[in-house]
Amino acid sequence: MKALSTSRKSYAVLLLWMVELALIAAAVMVAAKIRLIESPDSYASFLQEGLLRIVPMPILITVSMAAFGLYQVHLRHNRMDFFLRLLMSFGFGGMGLLALYYAIPQTYVGRSIFAMAMVMAFFGVIVLRIAWLRLFRADVFKRRVIVLGAGHSADTINHRLRRRTDRQTFVLVGFLPVPDQPTMVPEQLLLATDFGLPELTRLLHVDEIVVAIDERRGGLPMEDLLVCAQRGIRVTDLSTLFERECGVVKLDIVDPSWLVFSGGFDHSVMRRLSKRFFDLAVACLLLLVAWPVMLLVALCIWWESGLPILYRQTRVGADGQHFEMLKFRSMRADAEQDGVARWCQRDDDRRTRVGTFIRTTHIDELPQLFNVLCGQMSFVGPRPERPQFVKVLSDEVRYYNVRHSVKPGLTGLAQVRCLYGASVQDQADRLTFDLFYVKNHNLVFDLMIMLQTVEAVLFRRGSR
Repeated sequence: MKALSTSRKSYAVLLLWMVELALIAAAVMVAAKIRLIESPDSYASFLQEGLLRIVPMPILITVSMAAFGLYQVHLRHNRMDFFLRLLMSFGFGGMGLLALYYAIPQTYVGRSIFAMAMVMAFFGVIVLRIAWLRLFRADVFKRRVIVLGAGHSADTINHRLRRRTDRQTFVLVGFLPVPDQPTMVPEQLLLATDFGLPELTRLLHVDEIVVAIDERRGGLPMEDLLVCAQRGIRVTDLSTLFERECGVVKLDIVDPSWLVFSGGFDHSVMRRLSKRFFDLAVACLLLLVAWPVMLLVALCIWWESGLPILYRQTRVGADGQHFEMLKFRSMRADAEQDGVARWCQRDDDRRTRVGTFIRTTHIDELPQLFNVLCGQMSFVGPRPERPQFVKVLSDEVRYYNVRHSVKPGLTGLAQVRCLYGASVQDQADRLTFDLFYVKNHNLVFDLMIMLQTVEAVLFRRGSR
């Protein structure tokens, strides 16, 4: 997540989170003031215990909002979608608060204060989000970008980032053609070439230059780019732009040298230890919570279609090693009796009635917690595929094997982006997210994906 965290978009989301923390905390204080207006001593006592009484609500509510994708920088919501997500965030956050009040009575704020604070915070967040969108849509808060190049590579910006909502952090000033290279960008978007690059960037108040030249050998004005860099103008390439703005690694424009030199791929001892500790802690916690559900599902599978209850399937893990992945059996026992591996399709007739439910709700994945405990899988990572599919995909999808540089995950970035891989093209689309995760994974990124998985499960996305 390194590239993403350095962008203005991430700083804006961090600032939004801090402002909403303060807003919800203020709602608690205002609600307490209204409720205790006739008892100044009680209000003073309430404020003296501020950390215990005021802090839990903003923290739990904003964590719940993160779980429902309301701090996901690349996800756009329409009005109804945003309202439903916010409503569910406050609902789940409220249940978490009630549990906290029961467990730690010192944090309890009282029914009236709790109800008033929740209502004020809910509508306060709506008003804040509306104002926030209006403010940060203004071009004055965005970077001014010119694209060096006007050929095929540069024109992908017009196709992939053509809408205003796709350019939330930058204003595209125009494209600067390179001599002796073809021009495919519409003429009205081209910049005059009467000035040199340093002078042009000064006249147009440019903050960033995106290099998108089809043929770089002999085509890059390195001295001019160096002058611009020395003046504080950021110089990036097209792959970095898409990684930063879309949270993907575009397979059709990235080259091996960019993967090598663009940073990321953190496999330090500290990262490996923190990821393993995170995996063990989350897997143990989920097993403690989910074992009654797992027992009930096992009984339902046995009652409907007999044994076996668990389905063992060979998958490809880290460094291309094979392992046996566990799932609750969701299909008939003879689903692949001919030995031919098939992707699951929508409305697949091989599924049982119980299987349809547990696949839709992702409950069939719970036995993989044992794979996590054994170290064969991580909690967050690219989803493991079957060897038969990996062989085909490695031949047909560029850089597919790069995803095997980390352990496969029970959930992953592609899962929370609603993608299900049931074809080579689907898998290529998923790989753009998997490569972004492999390059930029860290503990905070894992936590964000885990929270967003809650939203994906509740909205039944990415399942078949």
